[in-house]
Amino acid sequence: MLDLDQLRALQAVAREGSLSRAVETLHLTPSAVSQRLAKLEKEIGQSLLQPHGRSVQLTPAAQLLVLRAAEILSLVHHTHAELEKHQGLVTGELSIAAFPTAIRGLLPHAFRSLIRAHPELQLHIHEQEPEQSLPHLTRSVIDVAVVQDWGSRPLPLPADIQTQDLLQDTADLALPVHHPLTHHASLQITEVADEPWIAWTPGTLCHDWLLDTLGAHHHKPHVAHTAAEYPSQLTLVQAGPGIALTPRLGRDHVPDDVIIVPVQPAPVRRIYAAYRHDHEQRPTIQAALTALHHAPSQARTQHHSEPSN
Repeated sequence: MLDLDQLRALQAVAREGSLSRAVETLHLTPSAVSQRLAKLEKEIGQSLLQPHGRSVQLTPAAQLLVLRAAEILSLVHHTHAELEKHQGLVTGELSIAAFPTAIRGLLPHAFRSLIRAHPELQLHIHEQEPEQSLPHLTRSVIDVAVVQDWGSRPLPLPADIQTQDLLQDTADLALPVHHPLTHHASLQITEVADEPWIAWTPGTLCHDWLLDTLGAHHHKPHVAHTAAEYPSQLTLVQAGPGIALTPRLGRDHVPDDVIIVPVQPAPVRRIYAAYRHDHEQRPTIQAALTALHHAPSQARTQHHSEPSN
């Protein structure tokens, strides 16, 4: 008898291309994944994996099994969704993935609302960039993904994905206190386009967006420093080697000696929740979307109630 957990383990290895990455996806120990694969090999009487350089390669038997596993697990998932809808209760497990600033600025509020309203729900939150969370969403590894795109860099979405807008998030300039333009009430992006920039790491959506934004004004930006997290970028701005564009969401604390100046016209990113179209009627998905919908206003309320520095 084929075991669903064993099939999930094999599917993760096939999808990720290595045991180590499959372990991270499944949130299991390496020994647990290895045991599941060993039991599956014993069940079918054939080997599943063979070494391939630094990774592993699926045997023909494993490739066939992965194909069937996708069909089996999809049917199981749909059946659970139908039963959940029929029951009408928000119970079981729910996985939400979000990029870092959404983890800081939105997910805590959504988490509290969900657990308060549905104490039997087992909620799992994962920090993932959209390029990681969307493939996981299409494969039902997660249930909801909070993602972003900028005006000039719309995020390509798979055909079976639905979305719900959450907020429009504005980005401001972060300047070191000694910068000659800190006294301005607002700045045009062209006034600082030739400055040394502190930007996101190359290959990320936000890094490419910054290049597009400055390139649209016929400027090739001088990206002098890179950092993946906004707090790290602000710390570098404080030290003085460059300037940065920082969104307002998740901006917990602005360091001393950093001045925030609005940009005109304001750069805005769209933040939204993504979920599978065929899961739209699941009570847990609807509960998550409701909690995420109210999270921005809760975040603003908390921010305005906090004493200013």
